Amino acid sequence: VKSEGSEDTIRVIDPSAGNEIAKVRVASKDDVDLAVKAARKAWSSWSFDTPLSKRRELVSRLLDLYNEQDERMAQLMSHEMGSPITEAREAQVGSGSFAMEQFLYETDDGDFEETFDIGGDTAIIHESIGVAALITPWNWPMSQVALKVIPALLVGCTVVLKPSEEAPLSALLFGQMIHAAGFPPGVFNLVNGYGRDHAGEWLSSHPGVDMVSFTGSTRAGREVSASAAPTLKRVSLEMGGKGANIIFDDVIGDDGDMSDFRSAVEEGVYDAMNNSGQTCNAPTRLLVPEEHWQYALDVARDAALATEVASSHDEGDHIGPV
Repeated sequence: VKSEGSEDTIRVIDPSAGNEIAKVRVASKDDVDLAVKAARKAWSSWSFDTPLSKRRELVSRLLDLYNEQDERMAQLMSHEMGSPITEAREAQVGSGSFAMEQFLYETDDGDFEETFDIGGDTAIIHESIGVAALITPWNWPMSQVALKVIPALLVGCTVVLKPSEEAPLSALLFGQMIHAAGFPPGVFNLVNGYGRDHAGEWLSSHPGVDMVSFTGSTRAGREVSASAAPTLKRVSLEMGGKGANIIFDDVIGDDGDMSDFRSAVEEGVYDAMNNSGQTCNAPTRLLVPEEHWQYALDVARDAALATEVASSHDEGDHIGPV
């Protein structure tokens, strides 16, 4: 819909070339309110009148559209956040389709009710929480969007998605696919903008939102929690961390053979370099026995120096810009 009062735009920059590739309109506070009201209006019908089989049918249709446009999606992510195009095709796009496939599999039996025989008919019925605000990061755009949006839609939530301002283009294409798949109006809504004092804060504090799911920095996660607290909405946070890669000396052969130890260090460096190190579970802390510290340092340095850096537009097994 047309923005209500906002003329501000986000400049989307290609990290490889440093040039502007798009401008995206920033949502105003009125835009956010309209999106939440649309989600609230659609929730009852989507959650209680639309059977799970229909919701799964729509997600299956969405998956088909996603796979049909996989190259376009890969190109958008490569240009907006710098994932090398080969990796974007194989990992970035694939993570989104994998999430959709898995959630379709998990909801195949449609078992949202548990019954107990404890002296009478007792049942626990799992119902959707309501309107979910979903705030996603830029480093794995479709992985994070699919991991949040798809399960919410399948269980009957309506959603308002705010993708990262660094990577909004892939989310916009995803929104177009949602529309083309035939989801009812108001079930999926998307607003673009920033976090503090903008769309992210307005969503997390909005009284019409029942839950906020956020993935991003620890600083921003604290602010989301603080904004959500006055309305006592449910909050789910996945924030920054550092993955430890621990290598013990039992990988060293009885004869002192260091080949397995060396391979473990090298693989750790390669895993840390994946996606230019911009992954939440990248093993960027390497812990080794002190007596092997210098050897591990030398191997890790050589592996890092051997890592090729090139444009994200180039085919190949290299890393792109940070």
